[in-house]
Amino acid sequence: MPDEQQPDVVASGYDAVYAAVPASPTLRRIWREHAAGADFPEAFAHISFVTLHELSRVASELHLSERSTLVDLGCGMGGPALWVSQETGCMLRGVDLSKVAVAQATARASELGLSSERATFTVGAFADSGLASSSVDGAMSEDALQYAPDKRAAFAEAARLLVRGGRLVFTAFELEPDRATGLPVLGADPVADYRPLLEDAGFRVDSYEEVRGWPEPMTTTYQALLAARTALIEEMGAIATTALFAELSLTLERRPYRRRVLACATKR
Repeated sequence: MPDEQQPDVVASGYDAVYAAVPASPTLRRIWREHAAGADFPEAFAHISFVTLHELSRVASELHLSERSTLVDLGCGMGGPALWVSQETGCMLRGVDLSKVAVAQATARASELGLSSERATFTVGAFADSGLASSSVDGAMSEDALQYAPDKRAAFAEAARLLVRGGRLVFTAFELEPDRATGLPVLGADPVADYRPLLEDAGFRVDSYEEVRGWPEPMTTTYQALLAARTALIEEMGAIATTALFAELSLTLERRPYRRRVLACATKR
């Protein structure tokens, strides 16, 4: 596949999955039981592995106030970032490759009573957010940076967006390069440790730690989803289920992830 076509193909896969999530009570139930946790507020539900405890830590580490602006890179349906915005009072800018996810996040912000000035979501990439330089005080990302095709460029973009002293806080999966080689998306730029890239991009790494419980709950969640194949196909449709199951199966078979980390860094 020509390189210039790959972002469109990846975005189409994400679009199919995000479009099907609202129609699948089975997927939402499994994700709540095994990934997000039963205490995660339904209004802010998501399909990353961030728990309410972790998200509270993210919000605290971002050091935001009502005068702050936050960007969520790879925001998906916007749930976690909208929760942080409500908790801190900050303005929110969300960026995602999927136009369907952006539309869903925009609708959720409206349902929560947030104006377009308070919360805005746009289509963009990790390395090309479309936002102005030095326009945000904090940046977050939840279990998405491992999919960035050029992680060095992604961190450079985060640094460009942040004011000096601004904070980048994210969860992500480190990759085992040997196991990720040849895999779609993950094999494009497998990084085993994000700290050198953060430092090269102009960040001071304040903390960098493995999230407790790895590799759970990923293994349990993915196995439960694969076991619910029949129900998921009926609810989500064949296209979305095929895209979802391809990632689940490859992840369980190839075990490309080294560990899941939570990182906090400050722009120097």
